[in-house]
Amino acid sequence: MSIWDKLRGELIDIIQWLDDSRDTIVFRFERHNNEIKYGAKLVVREGQVGVFINEGQLADVFQPGTYTLSTQNLPILGTIKGWKYGFESPFKAEVYFVSTRQFTDLKWGTMNPIMLRDPEFGPVRLRAFGTYVMRVKDAGTFIKQVAGTDSRVTTEEIVTQLRNTIVSRFADIVGESKIPILDLASNYDEMGKFLGQRMQPDFDALGVELPKLLIENISLPPEVEAALDKRSSMGVIGDLNKYMQFQAAESMTKAAENPSGTAGAGMGMGMGFAMAQQMGQAMASGMNPANSGATSGTAGGPPPLPGQAKVFVALNGQQAGPFDINQLRQMASSGQLTRETLVWKEGMSGWTAANGVADVAGVFGSPGGPPPLPPR
Repeated sequence: MSIWDKLRGELIDIIQWLDDSRDTIVFRFERHNNEIKYGAKLVVREGQVGVFINEGQLADVFQPGTYTLSTQNLPILGTIKGWKYGFESPFKAEVYFVSTRQFTDLKWGTMNPIMLRDPEFGPVRLRAFGTYVMRVKDAGTFIKQVAGTDSRVTTEEIVTQLRNTIVSRFADIVGESKIPILDLASNYDEMGKFLGQRMQPDFDALGVELPKLLIENISLPPEVEAALDKRSSMGVIGDLNKYMQFQAAESMTKAAENPSGTAGAGMGMGMGFAMAQQMGQAMASGMNPANSGATSGTAGGPPPLPGQAKVFVALNGQQAGPFDINQLRQMASSGQLTRETLVWKEGMSGWTAANGVADVAGVFGSPGGPPPLPPR
């Protein structure tokens, strides 16, 4: 072997890319003056593609494997350079390695709410987010459309463009689907697949594909979610009138268990009776077609039935009521209403002790019974 052959063998290059990062998509193999020796070894590993660029023009593309660079396996570059009979001297070319593996757990999401019209709730604002997987499927197109002359391209440089495309297509698809908001959760998988298919032509222009796109969550604004929670709570309660009656019964039980707090409990029970009665009247009025045009507090309702006078009671210096006779009888039995308690009803000129009002005095004992003994 001659000295020239020995030196020539030592000058043979090995062109390869060992990627230690997890986010590099394109890497340019750096050479002094971009010179590559004749007979150099090109090693393209699985998950990579080797691309030769000559004076800004895309030349040969190499799939995974090991190659000895010569005119036989550089046909396009040889045509560009005009190598008709082979070459023996170094040549200039840029070599790019493009990763074709899948880049996973990339995030997408709406930066601003999307305005939509829901068939049940009307105009609403939605936010959505999820993840996707991308990979380069056409290395030549990706270098021409995205990488350009950059020596290194990472996922960070392209995810913004991909995310904007996903969000734009997502808003269009959700708007066209007319799926009610409450049914979106049951269609995440189908919407993700359809969204990926719908966007693929946009990514084909970049040499990229999305093998998987996931919708993780679609949410309403916090104030709308709070209102929806209240609506769900009302549905769980069911009949509101029965619920208020149950609450009043609970209050009476607690008052009986705490005799020392009779005054305060009695006042709370009285307020509870009043609230329950007012709510019941409001609900009955709202459900009665004859009262559909009446507003709260408007006169014109039917008068109370005979013997069902509505009486206001002074409890601990506060006005409570009005109460009917049955409620007054319960208050008297619990000690909340006494003969000296001030009461008032329609037609009276002022507040009077309960014992002095005929309609109320009857709740303290059987009619015609003896009056209480005078104090000693």
